[in-house]
Amino acid sequence: MLDLFAGAGSVGIEALSRGARAATFVEVNRAALNAIHANLHATHLAERARVVRRDVFKFLRAQPEPYDVIYVAPPQYKGLWAETLQLLDQGAWLSEHGIVVVQIHPREYKELALTQLELFDQRKYGSTLLCFYRLRRVASS
Repeated sequence: MLDLFAGAGSVGIEALSRGARAATFVEVNRAALNAIHANLHATHLAERARVVRRDVFKFLRAQPEPYDVIYVAPPQYKGLWAETLQLLDQGAWLSEHGIVVVQIHPREYKELALTQLELFDQRKYGSTLLCFYRLRRVASS
């Protein structure tokens, strides 16, 4: 599991607590990183976690490794979700049957021209919109 803009790490930690083999947390804010480390220690899940202090966009421009679940929850109203999704679309970040979950405010959503990824579901919960992407399926003859 890859938790981008990880904040306090709650999504990745929840994934670990529910059986994810490993989680990578990418965050640049020092206070948020301290919270991730404290939360991993408190939950005894640190041994299955990798915490990366790096800008998400610099991280995504590095050599990709495939993940089964990628969670994207950037600060709102800055278009960061779209830029992140476009970088994920350009690399081999997603495993064959993996999903990308993007958490945004519904007003932020716009369709994106993606080549590898396709939107397959959306769920709205109040002022939160979850958008689910997967690798584009090839039509069989």
